[in-house]
Amino acid sequence: AGNNLSLFGDRKIMDIRIPSGKPGKEGGKTIEAYCNALPPDTLTLITLPRIDKQGQATKWFKALETASMLIPVYAIERDQLPGWLGQRLARQQQKTDSAALQFLADQVEGNLLAAHQEIQKLALLYPAGNLTFDQVKEVVLNVARYDVYQLSDAMISADTARYTRILTGLQGEGTAPLLILATLAEQIRQLIILRKGLDNGQSPAQLLQAARVWGDRQKSVMTAAKRINLQSLTQGLSDAAKIDRIIKGVAQGDIWDELLQLGLRFAIHRHRNSEKMAS
Repeated sequence: AGNNLSLFGDRKIMDIRIPSGKPGKEGGKTIEAYCNALPPDTLTLITLPRIDKQGQATKWFKALETASMLIPVYAIERDQLPGWLGQRLARQQQKTDSAALQFLADQVEGNLLAAHQEIQKLALLYPAGNLTFDQVKEVVLNVARYDVYQLSDAMISADTARYTRILTGLQGEGTAPLLILATLAEQIRQLIILRKGLDNGQSPAQLLQAARVWGDRQKSVMTAAKRINLQSLTQGLSDAAKIDRIIKGVAQGDIWDELLQLGLRFAIHRHRNSEKMAS
């Protein structure tokens, strides 16, 4: 396709998207061959997710690095969002306290376009200088957008407020309960693999590979596996099975309340551990 020019132009753009970041064996060879013989009149844009160290060591990725300009554009993580918002406010000569930034982050999480618009709105309504919490709260809308993986992260970190907020948001957006349950159940299964391995004295690095946990999530998932005992994880999986039966109509119960209780189970476990340490 790169070598077939348009009848109506002397240059063209090839837009190649690999959302998984894994082109496969044949796909990798094709990328290598393409990079070694780039069409002179074609601009090629390849979009990939964040590639881990193992992926960066592959031949196809090395070929891309050699033949192209790499522009990393990573998503703003939740813990980075208040700082990012503060920097954006500073560009328009405004600032606010940490409580207001945290509130703003909660309202716009997962929706940076809306976050940009809300910050612009603050510039239009208020002069340069310090903004109070009440001023921010009065203006900013709740435009946060969540996905099931953010819910899973909130569950394993035992952040009850965030878990509740994300679950409510997913419910309001019409997300299928079965999709939510599948994601949470898979996370619990990963934790069970890790917990069993830790109890048997296995290497954390090997366990993370066996559980197929990659990249930046390794630290948070391993921390959760060390914190939560096997009995609680097994009970969580049993609770997930009960919710599955409710979704399929063969058991009674409120699906959304049960999903809430599933996530809160691990937060309660964390608080009990903290109380034991304090005593």
